[in-house]
Amino acid sequence: MNVQRLLHTIDGISTWVGKASAWLMILLMSVVCIEVFKRYAVNMPTAWIFDVENMMYGSLFMLAGAYTLAQNAHVRGDFLYSSMRPRTQAALDLVLYFVFFIPGIAALVYAGYFYAADSWHINEHSNVTADGPPVYHFKTVIPIAGALIMLQGIAEIIRCIVCLKTGEWPSRLKDVAETDVIEEQLAHSEYVDEESRKIAIEGAARIDEMARQRGMGGDLNT
Repeated sequence: MNVQRLLHTIDGISTWVGKASAWLMILLMSVVCIEVFKRYAVNMPTAWIFDVENMMYGSLFMLAGAYTLAQNAHVRGDFLYSSMRPRTQAALDLVLYFVFFIPGIAALVYAGYFYAADSWHINEHSNVTADGPPVYHFKTVIPIAGALIMLQGIAEIIRCIVCLKTGEWPSRLKDVAETDVIEEQLAHSEYVDEESRKIAIEGAARIDEMARQRGMGGDLNT
């Protein structure tokens, strides 16, 4: 297995987990809507619903971390970073991964494991409400999510090393992209001719690419 295939395999794992956990958003929205109806329409609120909502949202938030890292979508200060050469970016990233990322995520996995183990050992339930639901399964998500982020972080470190050697960032698996609002609006406009529409769309795409591009190489279509 070559390096590029290894990187795409890890990206694929993170993407699959992110997409699978995204279904929690549908479930969470359904639970909230049902609870609002029960609470305000029929005056039958559910005592433990707050705990369930927190656990679903927390699980979604944590499990999406590796997917977000795989898509290079975590928030960062791009003002100076985007103007650096790829090798400079890679060197900076590599230092930050070893100084902050690896110790922090390793601590999360280590502490999260014992945190979840203790919760299972005492059969822990939520104390937010009387007769609250069990929370040990939710706390188990902490070390699992940490391990997935660590795995993706290893892929990012490999990317940095490859970039330092080649001067170019390895490609990433391409997933979803934001809808091009300008293109959607102009596509059905009766007041813009074809040439002006083409120029506007190309200009918007160029600006978007300049803003999005962080020197992370081209995308690979899945």
